[in-house]
Amino acid sequence: MIKGLGITTVWTFDQQRTKAFFTEKLDFEVCSEVAMGDMRWVTVGAKDQPGVELALMSLDGPGLDPESAEALKKLVAKGVLGAGAFRTDDCRGDYETFRARGVEFLREPQERPYGIEAIFRDDNGNWYSLTERSEELDFSKDWA
Repeated sequence: MIKGLGITTVWTFDQQRTKAFFTEKLDFEVCSEVAMGDMRWVTVGAKDQPGVELALMSLDGPGLDPESAEALKKLVAKGVLGAGAFRTDDCRGDYETFRARGVEFLREPQERPYGIEAIFRDDNGNWYSLTERSEELDFSKDWA
């Protein structure tokens, strides 16, 4: 039986740069960093959620045929891949902190049916939701 999510992939052009983005700008911690032949296995995670990690996977690493690697590089560079949603208990405060650290936001915090949400990009162009969930969801409003 599935117990939950353990690791998910974030595609990166430069693992070390992306590791610095997550650790220095978002306060994540390095969970693992291991040499595996001609590649490195690097994972980061939120300090308050042990057991859930982002694998920072190189776009030119093993496991991708050249055609797939090239297509993936184009999609990441274009900034069309959403890598997930991060929970916070203070979206507006985190927005100000992260913005001051140089994080690029595509959308400042806004009221949504599910809470307050801001959208940002990592150093590769992958985008993320930063979401402060509402105690009670109000779907009676028109949020279009």
